[in-house]
Amino acid sequence: MAVSTNVSAAVGTVCEAFLYGVYCVLFIASIVILVKRYRVTHRVILVANCLLFATSTAHFALVFNHFYIALENAPFSAFGDETPELMGANLLSSFADLLGDLILLYRCWLVWGKNYYVIVLPLLTALAGFGCILPIPSLVLSINPTSPVPPTEIVPLTIAGYALPLCTNIMVTGLIAVRIWYISRVPIIDEYGKPAILKIAAGGRPMMLIIESGALYMITQLIFVVLVAMQNSAEVVLSYAGTQIYGDCTDDSRKILVPITRYHRG
Repeated sequence: MAVSTNVSAAVGTVCEAFLYGVYCVLFIASIVILVKRYRVTHRVILVANCLLFATSTAHFALVFNHFYIALENAPFSAFGDETPELMGANLLSSFADLLGDLILLYRCWLVWGKNYYVIVLPLLTALAGFGCILPIPSLVLSINPTSPVPPTEIVPLTIAGYALPLCTNIMVTGLIAVRIWYISRVPIIDEYGKPAILKIAAGGRPMMLIIESGALYMITQLIFVVLVAMQNSAEVVLSYAGTQIYGDCTDDSRKILVPITRYHRG
């Protein structure tokens, strides 16, 4: 028995509410770390942190308002239908995804010694993905204004809009991991006068945190792309909850930015 869009939307709302609570805790913790411990030396990260949190909060507010209105007009016969407010929430979700990618790109740029050439391709795929998402609301309005999932006619464009940020995530996470692995191996001359490699253990923990947070981010995007391609109603769950997952993953990874940059400079 297929799960209805209304049920998927209700489950997605509950999941987003829980994840938003987790995100609030991580946001407060990251602000304390950036402001108190490091004296706001990373202002770009601080601004991006606040902007991403504001975007996620606005998304949750729109979804919760839709849920509240549905409670006032029970039964939930049209709860999963698209509305102008939910279209705005979908754009905010894509914008949060873009912000998360830009933060990853900024971190990659720092780790690679502020080398702009390294981030050109991932930046283009991130911007192209967001560009594919921008016309979707107007297309939905012209094809089927209440469609809870993307109409068949625009599924390829929707897939491109979410697959390109996934490619960005894969490339950036891989570049960061490779760079940290490389700089953690220091060439030395051993006691016998032969070349050797000294492995610095300090690079292990940041690398694992990057891989773990990036993997969760990546898995979320991959599952969402698959669900969109299948036109499965379960995509609504990730459409709601995914916005907070983007924030949770990015906030968690920010905690290691300072150790990474300090290690790189050292």
